[in-house]
Amino acid sequence: MWFEIHSGIAIITMCLFKLQKATVRIHRFTNRGKEKMVAHYSYQWNLMERHRRISGVNHYYVLKGLENID
Repeated sequence: MWFEIHSGIAIITMCLFKLQKATVRIHRFTNRGKEKMVAHYSYQWNLMERHRRISGVNHYYVLKGLENID
């Protein structure tokens, strides 16, 4: 019957949820504790480029606070 599909949907949903959490952890590990920044719009891309420029090491994920900017 139609209600037999609920267990399959639940399993697929849990697998996708676990995959998403694993991806976040991998990004944190590879980016020194910070999540991966994603630029969907030009404004977000400009902010990433600004962070890369200000960091001094040419990486957008190494951020400086306002007190460290010359």
